[in-house]
Amino acid sequence: MYSKVYTAALNGVQCRIISVETDVSDGLPTFSMVGYLASEVREAQERVKTALRNSGYPMHPKRIMVNLAPADIRKSGSGYDLPIAVALLIAHHYLPSDSFASVFFAGELGLDGSICRIPGVLGMVMEARKAGFTSCIIPQENAPEGGVIQGIAVYGAATLREVVNHLLRVKELSQVTINIEEKLQLQGQMTEMAEDFADIHGQTMAKRAAEIAAAGMHNLLLTGQPGVGKTMIARRIPGILPPLHPDEALEVSHIHSVAGTLPKEGILVRRPFRMPHHTITAAALAGGGAIPQPGEISLAHRGVLYLDELPEFQREALEILRQPMEEGEVRISRSSGQYVFPADFMLVASRNPCYCGYYPDRTRCTCSEGEIRSYLHRISRPLLDRIDLHAEVRPISYQELSGSHQEESSAQIRERVLLAQDIQSRRYQGTPIRFNSGLPAPLLEKYCALGGKEDAFVQQIYETKKLTARACHRMLRVAHTIADLDGSEKIGIRHLSEAVRYRPSRFLE
Repeated sequence: MYSKVYTAALNGVQCRIISVETDVSDGLPTFSMVGYLASEVREAQERVKTALRNSGYPMHPKRIMVNLAPADIRKSGSGYDLPIAVALLIAHHYLPSDSFASVFFAGELGLDGSICRIPGVLGMVMEARKAGFTSCIIPQENAPEGGVIQGIAVYGAATLREVVNHLLRVKELSQVTINIEEKLQLQGQMTEMAEDFADIHGQTMAKRAAEIAAAGMHNLLLTGQPGVGKTMIARRIPGILPPLHPDEALEVSHIHSVAGTLPKEGILVRRPFRMPHHTITAAALAGGGAIPQPGEISLAHRGVLYLDELPEFQREALEILRQPMEEGEVRISRSSGQYVFPADFMLVASRNPCYCGYYPDRTRCTCSEGEIRSYLHRISRPLLDRIDLHAEVRPISYQELSGSHQEESSAQIRERVLLAQDIQSRRYQGTPIRFNSGLPAPLLEKYCALGGKEDAFVQQIYETKKLTARACHRMLRVAHTIADLDGSEKIGIRHLSEAVRYRPSRFLE
């Protein structure tokens, strides 16, 4: 007997609907699977047969053929177990043959018939809804992430027997529904932040740079001696960014679902903050592997990627950052096809000024001039040009550290950031541009028009600091963000002057 049910295949973060066809006929008992399958999918036949038997649904000694179509898409992962099992149950007459054309299945089976968690369920349910399916049956552990998708009935099952009873209407599963907006609103009401800018004493320039970076989603590099607060500042930047929009929350959660890093709640309600160690490989940073998975760059999508001790990272890994920083996505080519991962992130990095960390304080620095140059040149000029703001984090005095002066809180800074981003949203309405940092060079003249004095000032800076065209354009974008924070419609000399301060100092170039 022939049967057919539906599931989905992951191709990077993209999903494709897959039909699982089975044919059970008389003949020499065999179990064959075709359809461009990875090894873990081929192993499904043993898991499925054992799970069916232990669940009380033994298969007759027949000739069994399973086809996962279309055959030109590589199928990997263990999420095909449940749909294969359901198709076989139909073919063996345990289930009716014409009732499940609008039902989507995904899940891994244990040998005892339990249904185990799989990655990528959020995207699969989104694709199922788009394809017109009315209901999904997925692992119970994945139910919260599937339940955030509206417009399709989502059911979580713990065992294969529960699935059969639901399909036979003996005992139906409970539908899972998660309200994203309520979760995001609840997160927005949490005013007490674990990490607040009010905890940082002094460092006025560095905190100002962090505010500008957040307002325009600019890249930021913090340079300073060990222990002066670079990491503390970086960790607090997500707290001054605007809350995730529901569509952004779904987009970010989908990436983490594919990577298997989604929390049990099924949805990410805060912007990502990723802090990989400097020993990370290029593949782990950008994504990849035999079956490409999202890397740290993509896991930081719509959030912050923080690289501490930037010169200590492998040069190959750092150079990989250049293309995603410009295009907002990562492209990985394999023999099986091309994979595209979203990578629209804010890069925040920190470094010491030299190997020992104390330059230019020659009373403490033990590095030679050659060692200092060698250390700083571990970061290429093309990468430095792609970083909009360079801020020095200086040591603070004991009076600043122990003083009773009340520092600005993250909530106060976030209020200004939100106002500046609202100005940008209205300015770029109807275009794909969202922030000043994403303003293309051909549109700079339109959106960053300068007066005569301002243009002469920029020319002087361009020539005296020997800026590249890219660095000059980034300086203009930063000046535009500063003007937005200032509530000014036009870029003035004071905005350009402040933007120039955030270009690298001579001894740090």
